[in-house]
Amino acid sequence: MLNVLVCDDDKQIVEAIDIYLTQEGYHVLKAYDGMEALSQLRTNDVHLLIIDVMMPKLDGIRATLKIREESSIPIIILSAKSEDSDKILGLNIGADDYVTKPFNPLELVARVKSQLRRYTQLGSANMAGEVNIYRNGGLTINDENKEVTVDGDLIKLTPIEYNILLLLVKNAGKVFSINQIYESIWNEEAIGADNTVAVHIRHIREKIEINPKEPRYLKVVWGIGYKVEKL
Repeated sequence: MLNVLVCDDDKQIVEAIDIYLTQEGYHVLKAYDGMEALSQLRTNDVHLLIIDVMMPKLDGIRATLKIREESSIPIIILSAKSEDSDKILGLNIGADDYVTKPFNPLELVARVKSQLRRYTQLGSANMAGEVNIYRNGGLTINDENKEVTVDGDLIKLTPIEYNILLLLVKNAGKVFSINQIYESIWNEEAIGADNTVAVHIRHIREKIEINPKEPRYLKVVWGIGYKVEKL
């Protein structure tokens, strides 16, 4: 059984998260400040940490810094919407993901599953000979079998969706205009292609993103086009 440590000075939030994670088969350990979290990590085999930013004694940012000196376990930061700077700082110092308060418990559970799959999966890096396999973060495209997985889960895409995603993943970090995407995939001149491409992009996001409104992979670059973030 995988152990998840939940750290928040709001005991009601800890209890609520405990209920949802326990239902999914995880064993939940609890802490109510950063010092308690460090103590739990020293005495227990923890596979993932959920930690709030604002806490007494030792806040989530400083606790994350200390944890990263010794451990690479997945860390999910909890932050209020007004704490954007803390959220960004948390990711910069080693947190793997963040969830803003108030949050949907089912989204948090999905993010926990995503991080744990990635953490426990072996051989995530490209190996020699895998010329038709493209990986970016937890997103993998096997162009030999025309299969797409996200954190180990098989994703069903239409041929057009697959080809758009393959184009963007193979060129991760590069921004493609709507016309460039259309002409590359449909092999014809792009005339009034905006809605066509936008609909397919939306469908791809719905299938590969935990939260399509805050995409991790497929990003819009306003006024220019789309790209897959290089992770």
